[in-house]
Amino acid sequence: MVMAVVGLNWGDEGKGRMIDYFAGDVDCVVRYQGGNNAGHTVKNEYGKFAFHNIPSGICYKNVVNIIAAGSVINPQSFIEEVEELKSKGLDTSNIFVSDRAIVILPQHILRDELEEVRLVNKKYGSTKSGIAPVYGDKFLKKAIQVGELLDIEYLKEHLKDVLEHNDLIIEKIYGKDKTDFDKVFNWLKEYGEKMRPYIKDVAPIIFKMQKENKRIMVEAQLGALRDITHGIYPYTTSSSTLAGYACASVPIKPSELKDIVGITKAYSTCVGEGPFVTEDFSEWATEVRIKANEFGATTGRPRRIGHFDIIATKYGCELQGATQVTITCLDVLSGYDELKICVGYEVNGETIKDFPMIAKLNKAKPIYQCVGGWMEDISMVRNFEDLPKNAQEYVNTIERLLEVQVKYISVGPNREELIVR
Repeated sequence: MVMAVVGLNWGDEGKGRMIDYFAGDVDCVVRYQGGNNAGHTVKNEYGKFAFHNIPSGICYKNVVNIIAAGSVINPQSFIEEVEELKSKGLDTSNIFVSDRAIVILPQHILRDELEEVRLVNKKYGSTKSGIAPVYGDKFLKKAIQVGELLDIEYLKEHLKDVLEHNDLIIEKIYGKDKTDFDKVFNWLKEYGEKMRPYIKDVAPIIFKMQKENKRIMVEAQLGALRDITHGIYPYTTSSSTLAGYACASVPIKPSELKDIVGITKAYSTCVGEGPFVTEDFSEWATEVRIKANEFGATTGRPRRIGHFDIIATKYGCELQGATQVTITCLDVLSGYDELKICVGYEVNGETIKDFPMIAKLNKAKPIYQCVGGWMEDISMVRNFEDLPKNAQEYVNTIERLLEVQVKYISVGPNREELIVR
């Protein structure tokens, strides 16, 4: 049985804390896309973590943690995170990195940085982690697979071709000097050796688990609205954030993907550029940002704050195929007399209910439904019926409009601060 835990919005929905919660009941957690450009925040008995590379099941000793072939890996970042986990008493021997995943080179990071500078005021909001260049090179077939780090002779010859392609971009587009081959080669040798215990052909492991009916959970970074194909293009990431992509990336049989848990916050947040229809610039947004520590786990950038957006979130549910929804951070909304839920967009005088592409989205204005708030602290509540009536109605309204069951509600960052309906 395979379950997916995925974001319904712009990312930063609280997927890490839910993956950490579910991981105690599975045999394997697989991170199936992206690189170290996003972090899953987890708080438990070991402390507080922002997992940038490592699957969020690492805090359970008997859970296998796999970074799948559809992911990209910065070897230095990976090893630094592994060492940090070891220093906090976590066992890292159960981490496997697919030998078919693609390596993020220092040149990818450099190109990412140079492109953001070139764009000036038309930036996409990159984390400058090299993600777009590395995925671009992957599809141009000009990239290094992780498994090549274990075959030095092959790596050396292939790297020459890869860097030749890279230098054409660096020199001709950005006017920078050629790459120092020896410096990059030695960097790959150093970190490749450190990664050696973790690099595996993971497909046979996954196939065996499926045959034995093991419980597998797949996790994505970011959210549906950042998907390269169906998201707010070009303000997207460079891979697919959708549950369906796990089937190709891991790989898993599509027929095995049974439960898809979509994660959304009780309000909207967004890091980076691009249209954000319900964005709020009032004191309310400032209070929410500070109260919930809404700053990017990877970049530290302050997150943009908005009201709950039914149009965007329902689209996310449909893209992900969500069978159930988790609402996180409901406790953050305590202390307000009134809350807003966006139930439609106005575009050129027309009301629309379907999430549009960017040309229309840039012009969209939110249509709000106001609902009663609540003043009580709900962080100790564990039963839905014990929530204030207005908090119950807020959740029920969202559930009714999304047309997907809201099964989980988080009322705090800790593993146990959760309501299960």
